[in-house]
Amino acid sequence: MAPGFWRRYRANRAALLGLALFATVAGTAIGGPLLHRGDPWALVTRPFLWPGDRPGFPLGSDAMGRDVLAGVIHGAHVSLMIGLTATAAALGIGVAIGALAGYFRGWADDALMRLTEVFQTIPNFLFVIVLVTIFKPSIRTIVVAIGIVSWPPIARLVRAEFLTLREREFVQACIAVGMSEGRIIARQILPNCLPPVIVLASIMVATAILVEAGLAFLGLGDPNVMSWGKMIGEGRGALRSAWYLSAIPGVAILVTVLALNLVGEGLNDALNPRLTK
Repeated sequence: MAPGFWRRYRANRAALLGLALFATVAGTAIGGPLLHRGDPWALVTRPFLWPGDRPGFPLGSDAMGRDVLAGVIHGAHVSLMIGLTATAAALGIGVAIGALAGYFRGWADDALMRLTEVFQTIPNFLFVIVLVTIFKPSIRTIVVAIGIVSWPPIARLVRAEFLTLREREFVQACIAVGMSEGRIIARQILPNCLPPVIVLASIMVATAILVEAGLAFLGLGDPNVMSWGKMIGEGRGALRSAWYLSAIPGVAILVTVLALNLVGEGLNDALNPRLTK
């Protein structure tokens, strides 16, 4: 991290708001099940109980009498887990391909970039739907599918950084002293190209959460897992009489995605060397 990172980050009030919102969502995902031990699948009260009608159910109940608050808490865990793991998978693929293409250049660069362009020509969400449908909906399948379609922007960004950093004096000095190519890539160039990758990754987590919500809304989520998208999909049949069933998890997704985008903008301001002064 650049010197004074936290000072520059906290100077952006919107970024601090995003960090506070994301910390709230993460805290709900981690500690929520301990504070509220309700089972999101259990039928615990009468159907269509509106928020605030009964003290034990502050967010009401759904069409089957399940606790909406329990569903929102467990949905936070599922959404964040999918967003983070899918982004990690995309980072692993994209960083590897971008680093190899940018460092070795030549035929390796041409081949890897043509592969990247092939993936970029395919509509991401449609590709995810096809993969999930073929391999059956599950958390693992969804994570892998999102990771497969999300890596091309990372690969292009890392390649551009490697092409620039490879010509720097410290890299040429490492080559001159006989340092292995693997050590140069992993210890010299890669750490210096991480700031823009971190910014992009924060935004990709938000995108992965939206993709999972879209899949669950279409009935392609894991049927054994309660997620925000699944709650919205199940509540769409009662939009006129019980709109809160879709609105509450929808607001949860909105807050999470907004928080991650604000955090991403704050990271960009704090890590961008052009804005350091």
